[in-house]
Amino acid sequence: MLQVSVLAALPPAFLVFAAGLIGLMVGSFLNVVIHRIPRMMEYDEANYIAELRGEPLPHPGRYNLMVPRSACPHCGHQIAAWENIPVVSYLFLRGRCAACRKPISVRYPLVELTTAVLSALAMWHYGPTVQALAAIVMVWALVALTMIDADTQLLPDQITLPLLWLGLLLNLQGVFVPLADAVIGAAAGYLVLWSAYWLFKLVRGKEGMGYGDFKLMGALGAWFGWQALPALVLLSSMVGAVFGIAMLVARRQGRETPFPFGPFIAGAGLLVLFFGADLLPLGLGIR
Repeated sequence: MLQVSVLAALPPAFLVFAAGLIGLMVGSFLNVVIHRIPRMMEYDEANYIAELRGEPLPHPGRYNLMVPRSACPHCGHQIAAWENIPVVSYLFLRGRCAACRKPISVRYPLVELTTAVLSALAMWHYGPTVQALAAIVMVWALVALTMIDADTQLLPDQITLPLLWLGLLLNLQGVFVPLADAVIGAAAGYLVLWSAYWLFKLVRGKEGMGYGDFKLMGALGAWFGWQALPALVLLSSMVGAVFGIAMLVARRQGRETPFPFGPFIAGAGLLVLFFGADLLPLGLGIR
């Protein structure tokens, strides 16, 4: 592994704690990303259509990841800095808005805690290396993509494409796999789901997944190489099938009701990230 000399000089326990703490803070920001990126896409599309038609823009104000300030969805109360401390503020406020006392979704601290735990796990697993820093960035991206897809059935290009290019750039130096394996993995990862999409559409006459799924699989192929694709495809398909069957049994969804596949691809990516070597005896892993 490629060690980072500055990190290697620090105690391992401190590095794991620091990674978790940074992950906790980034998790708070990811809640903003999860909420706003789909709306940014919606607003941009609406403004573009209105501009083509020569109509007034429906969303003329600035709306991005920085502005406007976060606010309570119930009463519009702007969130103060002390109300935005990851997990701590939620517990202090007992899960309610400081102004209107309406409940705040528990998913916000759960996203923060999940990001913190996975970031710490990445540092513990890879140690003071470039792989650890890269793995932490991947964790952040996969958490955001999972929640966005679960909410909207969208996997935004704003995250999937930078993730793909970052994987290729890292593997210029063979951080995870040789560059040739990464390039083949990116192309094959995209094409394997693209082919499944068209096969399903020819047989059933309807779409079975979205293009964002192709891009996410391509991004994971760019990080882990073509050798990881059997594991990624099999694991995501198996868990997705179990979830779909469970929803049918519980009668919470009909057979024709679509559900997001991105979280299962992201979950498979995390399994390969942390347990790739252990999957090798099954013929499912990476080098």
